[in-house]
Amino acid sequence: MKELFNILSSLEKNESLHLGRLLILLDTFSGENKNGEIEGLTKLAKLDFLLRYPVYLERALNTVNKEMKKAPPKDFERKSVETSMVRFKYGPWDFRYRRFINVLIAKRLIYVRQEGRSYFLGITENGSNAVKQLEFTETFLDFFDRARMIKTNFNFSGTNLMRFIYKTFPEIGSLQYGTEIK
Repeated sequence: MKELFNILSSLEKNESLHLGRLLILLDTFSGENKNGEIEGLTKLAKLDFLLRYPVYLERALNTVNKEMKKAPPKDFERKSVETSMVRFKYGPWDFRYRRFINVLIAKRLIYVRQEGRSYFLGITENGSNAVKQLEFTETFLDFFDRARMIKTNFNFSGTNLMRFIYKTFPEIGSLQYGTEIK
């Protein structure tokens, strides 16, 4: 049990894991022509919630009558939480998102553009090339399959995704702001 705690603790501190996961998500949602974008950090956070918590993704898929045939949650994912997210005004949130996005921008792996009051996040060619390297890394393999499942089944607007998450996981909405999601 102590070894599991140490593994989970190291995952929490491993910024590369979070950056890679976000890159995979942005690359998946960019589409084959690589010019797709995710509108807003809030939508990215909701999509990432489903990606980083496969048990919640499995429940979400069951809600839309789909099975998680590829990359189902592993035993250790069912018994523990990979990393902490907290209940935020608009749902699950990691307070490091802005830092993660700034790091990815600084490395020229993603871009953010503003249109009116909306922000759009997209992947650069360098980012797509970095994602291709992650395809050969065992740590990230399940993220690829899960990101595709999320895009296929939950590519909603940010508002509709937020509504879906609150409806599907009512326990999140009942938490006080700032409470860690278990």
